[in-house]
Amino acid sequence: MKKEHILVIRFSALGDVAMAVPVVWALATQYPDIRITVLSKGFARTLFEDLAPNVNFMEADLKKEYHGVKGLNALYRRLVAKQFTKVADLHNVLRSEYLRMRFNLGRYRVEHVNKHRHQRRQLTSYKHKVKKPLPSSFENYAEVFARLGYPVDIKKFHSIFPKEGGNQNLLPAAIGPRKSFEQWIGIAPFAAHEGKVYPPRLMEQVIFQLIQKHSNIRIFFFGKGEQEDKYFQLWCAQYRQCLYVSKHCETMYQELILMSHLDAMISMDSANMHLASLTGIPVVSIWGATHPMAGFLGFNNNKDNIIQLDLDCRPCSIFGNKPCQRGDYACLQNIPPERIVERIQSIINN
Repeated sequence: MKKEHILVIRFSALGDVAMAVPVVWALATQYPDIRITVLSKGFARTLFEDLAPNVNFMEADLKKEYHGVKGLNALYRRLVAKQFTKVADLHNVLRSEYLRMRFNLGRYRVEHVNKHRHQRRQLTSYKHKVKKPLPSSFENYAEVFARLGYPVDIKKFHSIFPKEGGNQNLLPAAIGPRKSFEQWIGIAPFAAHEGKVYPPRLMEQVIFQLIQKHSNIRIFFFGKGEQEDKYFQLWCAQYRQCLYVSKHCETMYQELILMSHLDAMISMDSANMHLASLTGIPVVSIWGATHPMAGFLGFNNNKDNIIQLDLDCRPCSIFGNKPCQRGDYACLQNIPPERIVERIQSIINN
């Protein structure tokens, strides 16, 4: 009898791909006799390569090698050669729909994720908003595997690392290892869209207050980009307790190791919220235009650690990419820094 070999398709942004990790882990550990191959962009290799013995990773460059219909046809031929028996589309966009169509014509067993687009539109509607929680992405992904005949229990997932965290010996000399008397806090203060970014002037107050309250604190800034370069270098020059992580870590794997040894992470609704969640640490998440109700809260995040304001206009966007209807981003501007600091204090004290 042919051994089951499931193809899992999930391209998209890092945060969305990271949310598939607990579900794929649950599938792999609960059904060790099946083979699983995750098809994604190259950056995701770190997340899946050593996840479980029966999980493989396959990279697909959709911008160059597999661009357009001709490229997708070439990718399909390559996939068919792997002799998959079932296909799980966790993305459900035009590219993955085309691959699904090819697999369906080839009489493969294919299932795809339900994104609940109608409910999303209701949740973000300006005049007729329906504030009803949507299923989480984890639940949506798990439902796909259940329809393929493999129901999974994702509750047993804790971290991609052992309980003691990642190997600190792999961290750059400028970072570790951690001393027993230190408090380590991560901050990922930026995101792809303005509607998800806590104002830097307020975040600096968070940094200042944390340093004032803890003489042995170290603060690590996560993220890359123009905004990060501008503010991280400024803050690191101003506060000796701060360190710009990407200036020292060469790989995402090193950043994940560092995250696993933090006392807590402060993050926007962004990829770093999801990455930190995969290491099993407490995550204090700050929400503006978006809302946890849309189903994108980090895995196993404590709801007490969600920082947000109850405004009638929230959420106005699923991804935070729409202009503010009020014009002032009150959902972020009006969050007091003290509220974030108090939440971190509570975590450290416990």
